Amino acid sequence: MSIDNIISQATAKAVKVLYGVDADAASVAPKATPKDFEGNLTIVVFPWVKAARKAPEAVATEIGQWMLDHEPAVNGFNVVKGFLNIVITPTFWNNVLLSIEETPDYGVKHASEESPLVMVEYSSPNTNKPLHLGHLRNILLGSSLSNILEACGNRVVKTNIVNDRGIHICKSMLAWKKFFNGATPESSGMKGDHLVGDCYVAFDKHYKAEVASLVASGMDEEQAKNEAPLMKEAREMLRRWEENDPEVRALWATMNGWVYAGFDESYKRMGVGFDKIYYESRTYLDGKAKVLEGLEKGLLYRKDDGSVWADLTGEGLDHKLLLRSDGTSVYMTQDIGTAKQRFDDYKIDKMIYVVGNEQNYHFQVLSILLDRLGFSWGKDLVHFSYGMVELPEGKMKSREGTVVDADDLMAEMVATAKEVACSLGKVDGMSEKEIDDIAETVGLGALKYFLLKVDPRKNMVFNPKESIDFNGNTGPFIQYTYARIRSVLRRAEEQGLGTAEYSAVVPNEREVALIQRLSDFPDTVAEAGRSYAPSVIANYAYDLVKEYNQFYHDCSILREEDAAVRSLRLALSDATARTVKTAMGLLGINVPERM
Repeated sequence: MSIDNIISQATAKAVKVLYGVDADAASVAPKATPKDFEGNLTIVVFPWVKAARKAPEAVATEIGQWMLDHEPAVNGFNVVKGFLNIVITPTFWNNVLLSIEETPDYGVKHASEESPLVMVEYSSPNTNKPLHLGHLRNILLGSSLSNILEACGNRVVKTNIVNDRGIHICKSMLAWKKFFNGATPESSGMKGDHLVGDCYVAFDKHYKAEVASLVASGMDEEQAKNEAPLMKEAREMLRRWEENDPEVRALWATMNGWVYAGFDESYKRMGVGFDKIYYESRTYLDGKAKVLEGLEKGLLYRKDDGSVWADLTGEGLDHKLLLRSDGTSVYMTQDIGTAKQRFDDYKIDKMIYVVGNEQNYHFQVLSILLDRLGFSWGKDLVHFSYGMVELPEGKMKSREGTVVDADDLMAEMVATAKEVACSLGKVDGMSEKEIDDIAETVGLGALKYFLLKVDPRKNMVFNPKESIDFNGNTGPFIQYTYARIRSVLRRAEEQGLGTAEYSAVVPNEREVALIQRLSDFPDTVAEAGRSYAPSVIANYAYDLVKEYNQFYHDCSILREEDAAVRSLRLALSDATARTVKTAMGLLGINVPERM
């Protein structure tokens, strides 16, 4: 049991005995005592002042004295107004450390067959372009959130919905036919998703030229956009796709195949994957059927032009189009169809969509519609809404080819990591393969950590140079500290150190601070799961290694002559390394054993 839980339970017992108040121990949340005050943990006593009919200082004093008399973990206390600062018995921290050391998967809960089944959707790419920096934030948030929810004891299904149909796909297909002379990934030497992305950019370039030409001839711009020959051809291609034209479908399947192979290569390098992938080309018909079923039941309505709508004015919203007058579906309809297939495949208890905050309204409407159409989890679906990621230069635009390609960025980060590590002497004496492996680990770790350490709800600016720094709140700083700890532990093992009993050692202030930080990890994981915030884990890992580095600076480890004290410090080092590895693993970040 963590020290926080021990103090929570002791506090609940105290207020029951002293004031007859039934306080749920889970609701009593001790906080770390501010450094300006004496103590380890602080309890706020204001919730019980009314029942006690005493001043806050008197209530805090009575609770503190009761705990001092009845809880062995409490060694003393002091009161500042309504705040009870508790001093933990120094040797009790050794029991906390021993418990951490004896827990194989410290901080992680394991699911059972009865655990809630949570589905997390992330990535959701279009098959007309490669993955870019914006996708990276989405993918890394979704993957790390899945890891964290699993560590909180949930069963988790990681899923992806591929946007593989629509006018944007036809634009790439048409451009390939007209401008790329039968190029393939093999003949061009390009990844398939990059080749198709170039087709999409080429379409936009030629389309704009056509529009400009029509405007120059006297046509207004809006009419020119509709009358441009390329756009007309793209719409005709979409119509033929909808009618299952064999030629169009064959080209569509071929080009999508190129893209999927490219995506898989990118996902593999990122270290992410999915349990189930859905495709809009296979879900939109189910969506149409579900909408028509809702129409028959009177849950939706049809306008005179044949289009089908949902009246959401009762929920404070407007009317939402679900089927166009020609019977074609919209994105909302496709999402309903995907939801149906998912519910058929899995008995979902909670559905989490990792999608940018520009889609907040969409998911507000989707939740209402799913609930109306009979999906038990629809009302409580979670839209994990995150902010946009930009570069110091500003926003990115796919059509203009100004996005930061995910593959290029990963390669650049790895190359930069290698250059920085070599210049700082971090990899001296290593083979070229070892250096390349570490560069891969550090470069991708820097990228992932920088994107995940920010509160996901906030917009952010990604700065590659800042992310690769070996100092400060960065992935490389945490990775280097882990490697340093592992080096200490290897040397201790080689020298046969660290086997003495340390339970009677009175830990010093630095050691207590580090143990207390370690003891916070299970609650940190739980909080990250509750708030859907991988940043909570990232910043915990940073705070932990900062605490360890201070301990490492102030406390001798291998040169400590007292065997029991040395064993305590080695146990602390081992617990820190294991916790850092687990925390970074939840973020999808590897840590190097040597560096």
